[in-house]
Amino acid sequence: MSPPSTPKGAGCVSENVPAAVPVARSPIEPAPPEVVVAGWAVSGRRSDAPLTITDCTPLAKVTLRAPPDGALAGDLGVPFGRARRSTPVADLDVLLVGRGPGEWLALGPPDAAASLVDWLEHAVSRRPHEFGTVVDVTHSRALLRLTGARAADLLARECAVDLSDPACPDGTALRSDVSGVAADVVRDDRGAAPSHLIHCEWSVGRYLFESLLDGGAEFGVDVDGFGDQDGFGNQDGLGNRPVTA
Repeated sequence: MSPPSTPKGAGCVSENVPAAVPVARSPIEPAPPEVVVAGWAVSGRRSDAPLTITDCTPLAKVTLRAPPDGALAGDLGVPFGRARRSTPVADLDVLLVGRGPGEWLALGPPDAAASLVDWLEHAVSRRPHEFGTVVDVTHSRALLRLTGARAADLLARECAVDLSDPACPDGTALRSDVSGVAADVVRDDRGAAPSHLIHCEWSVGRYLFESLLDGGAEFGVDVDGFGDQDGFGNQDGLGNRPVTA
């Protein structure tokens, strides 16, 4: 009698199965070539254009609501209209944005959402007499990045806000209509290059991306793919981290 056969696919991996299969997709179609970063299908395109647009939707995104003038707000140290980078979760690079009175947005590397939630919930627990809510919005919001000396010029075409260096220096956060949709705009420079993050609802992410790409044609805007960290590095790669006391 011949030995029982092994069911197809059981106990083995076909050589035809790709090494990295995406489990998440942005509302924005990746410009070719498509690659997988931290489980997300993203563009692997690299551009050296003077003005670039990048789909940063894979970055972890967590919101916090708490009393705007409470002790927790003081602990965070980031007021409405400002943004600050820090490493509150071990060596994890985090950008905390004061996106409204009593509202904050924490951004970090892909796969770091659980660590950001733990960090903010820990901060809330230290102020038991204040009510705070923490929500992971990674998969319900889109995030874009415009980088280059003409980034503010392009945004000025799309929103009625003065985004010049004197009015909107690095670390500024604001809300405005961009291309007709509500968005958070955060000045987050990449080295010497001016850079703006644009945070919006998932449902309008593709529209906003295409609108900025079309509007920026005269400035030579080009698509730049998403990197492993895209400005949110840590010392030992992606993934969740222990919360520091």
